Amino acid sequence: MACKIDEKQIEETIAFHGHSCPGLAIGIRTAELALDRLDFVPGANMVCVVETDMCGVDGIQYLTGCTFGKGNLIHKDYGKSGFTFFDRDNEKGFRALFLDGAIKEPPGGFADREDRTRAIMAADLDDLFQVQPVEVPPARPARILESMTCQACGEKVMESRIRRFEKKDLCIPCFQKQEQKI
Repeated sequence: MACKIDEKQIEETIAFHGHSCPGLAIGIRTAELALDRLDFVPGANMVCVVETDMCGVDGIQYLTGCTFGKGNLIHKDYGKSGFTFFDRDNEKGFRALFLDGAIKEPPGGFADREDRTRAIMAADLDDLFQVQPVEVPPARPARILESMTCQACGEKVMESRIRRFEKKDLCIPCFQKQEQKI
């Protein structure tokens, strides 16, 4: 079944990302799956863990309201088209893996990226993704921690990112510079 996301929202998502492409189409369809299966409104107490840094993450971010800045969009660099959504309020979620082979290429292949994009947008969600339930939150809620001052560069650093070196509190770049001197 073709994508049920409103055409205006799709156009806004493309504008947010900067262009239309197959990767963004995957993100739009992934967001559609989350909005449908978890019945949440964008910005709710939702968390999304993405296992890739591909174009589709912009679609997920725009359509679900999950963002890096709010701490409810988390990137784990696994290089997979895996996306976990979890509704903290209802304590339910799922992991969706995009099935690249689900899009059947016509004989001779797709004419261009737009043809592949259209095929992804027209496919049935059940054909595009392998979905497994998730029982526990994939990540803890974001915490606000104290800011500390790096004793080498003088810049403020979140306390969880401070490294100790020779009895000094250092940011990660300054710590790495000190390690290289050894």
